[in-house]
Amino acid sequence: MAIERMDNVLIVVEDLDAVIEFFVELGMTLEGRGPLEGDWAERVIGLEKVRQDVAMLRTPDGHGKIELASFHTPEPIRPDPVNAPANTLGIRRVMFAVDDIEDTVSRLRSHGAELVGEIVRYEDVFLLCYVRGPEGIVVGLAEELD
Repeated sequence: MAIERMDNVLIVVEDLDAVIEFFVELGMTLEGRGPLEGDWAERVIGLEKVRQDVAMLRTPDGHGKIELASFHTPEPIRPDPVNAPANTLGIRRVMFAVDDIEDTVSRLRSHGAELVGEIVRYEDVFLLCYVRGPEGIVVGLAEELD
């Protein structure tokens, strides 16, 4: 038996609206948003008294998704340091292919995004960069060169 596909990546956030706006500006589509609570949710994630709001966003190709969750209870736990460097253990970023990296970075800056380093050329294949968006979420951007 093998994996059929990667369904989604979960990002826990405080300001659900700001993070939704960031990913919509990036080009994702909001598929749905609503409350999530109850016994089944508590059992599957291993927490008690779960009350959260969730949102699901889809990439333009229809295959990739990001799920956002904002917990009311139990209280969310903030990592330390908040803006962890690239060599910190765990998931550090999500990467997207874009058609115009300069334009994408410019549009994301209007949502508070900042370049982590700089836009660099990898051989004659890609322009690459990382941006840190709302709540310290790091997104990689890759523009394929012709």
